[in-house]
Amino acid sequence: MRRLLLLVGLIAAGATLAIWFADRPGVVTVQWAGLRFDTSIGVLFALVAIIAIGAATLYRFWRFLRRAPRNLATARQARRRRQGYRFLTQGMVAVAAGDGREAVRLAKKANRLLQEPLLTMLLSAQAAQLDGDEIAAQRYFEAMLDEPSMAFLGVRGLLTQAIKLGDSAHALSLAERASALRPKAKWVVEELFNQQIAVGDWDAAAETMVQAERRKMVDRTISQRRRAVLAMAQCASREATGGADKDVGAALKCAERGAKLDAALTPAMTTLARLLAAAGKQGKAVRVLEGAWRRDPHPELAAVYETIKLEGSSLDQVKRMQCLIAGNPNHIESKIALARVTLAADLWGEARRHLEAVIETVKDEAGKDANVGARVNRLMADIELAEHGDGAAAGRWLAKASQPDESWMCEACGVDHGVWHAICGHCGGFDTLRWRIPRNLPHGSLPKTVDPTVVPTVAPAVDAKLAPS
Repeated sequence: MRRLLLLVGLIAAGATLAIWFADRPGVVTVQWAGLRFDTSIGVLFALVAIIAIGAATLYRFWRFLRRAPRNLATARQARRRRQGYRFLTQGMVAVAAGDGREAVRLAKKANRLLQEPLLTMLLSAQAAQLDGDEIAAQRYFEAMLDEPSMAFLGVRGLLTQAIKLGDSAHALSLAERASALRPKAKWVVEELFNQQIAVGDWDAAAETMVQAERRKMVDRTISQRRRAVLAMAQCASREATGGADKDVGAALKCAERGAKLDAALTPAMTTLARLLAAAGKQGKAVRVLEGAWRRDPHPELAAVYETIKLEGSSLDQVKRMQCLIAGNPNHIESKIALARVTLAADLWGEARRHLEAVIETVKDEAGKDANVGARVNRLMADIELAEHGDGAAAGRWLAKASQPDESWMCEACGVDHGVWHAICGHCGGFDTLRWRIPRNLPHGSLPKTVDPTVVPTVAPAVDAKLAPS
């Protein structure tokens, strides 16, 4: 539209100028080198315009000839770059599709056409990895370290390789370097935490969580849970160093920190109570267990509670157990704990009453055909034998007790540990042990187990997922 208006304007201007010259005729005489030229003003103006247009056309043609080689080279380079970017894009697609051989071929073509290693280096490294050439990939990643804009990608690639090879020490150093380059990247914080766990550096891992929480990179609840588990790992490490008083004191401080960070972490409460009792602070240990029972009853709390004061009769144990469950008397675990101690005191009627209440509660909540659990079935069998000597009735209860008891099961690998640890001794998962009945087991089989006396200190792999205990 603009060009049309411009053309119309030029035509109008020319017509106006021609009319103006026609209305004002005149003669122009030019004498030069003995020659004389007589013409009108309009003709002279037209000649000057023609000469100017011709000169401009010749100038533009001369410029075109002079710039032609450079323009041709620029066009050729632009065409090569378009092709190079197309190969680069196709190479990324091949990497995403897992086609290593095609990715290597396209990376070579892109590199040849673009001649810019910074653009194709990452594609070349990923293609080499897919093609199984880890040495070439490492070479590309190391070359990235020399370029400030690519250094983080190089560190991340080398970190991935180190994790794949199981080189925890090297992976930790690379994670620390990545943290220095991108301290606010959430992925970096998680990977640094994972590698610190993998080498058993509990103190550094706890500090990482503190910094991440301070920077709002990790939710406070998750951070406190992880730090509580780390405190328990530190406690186990202190206890494993020997019987020196300073180590016992350090272990107690770690247990106190873990219990303060996450009061719902049952192992923290049981360990704290056990260490307090060992230090002669039995009253405080009892208060810790009673407070934990009010929040979340657990059979291990009752087991530790019974060991704090072993003196006295079986009836004294019943009275002490009543003190423990007083804060949560209607919970199933409270009734099972009372049934166990009353059975030991030969109070068979009381024991049966508590277990029948458990059975009724379970059936009301889960249905009439629900299994009340191996512990309850075994206790009922013991009552039948102790009170009536009825082996047939005891056998019927024991037949229902074929399902495994609740135990500390690893959510990642399904291994039964028997004793809680911060790290799974089988798969190395961090904070993956949960108290539950094994699920999805073949009929008649039992879950895999690890030696409960072995305390894992180094995790070959880390799963930092958190789930409520």
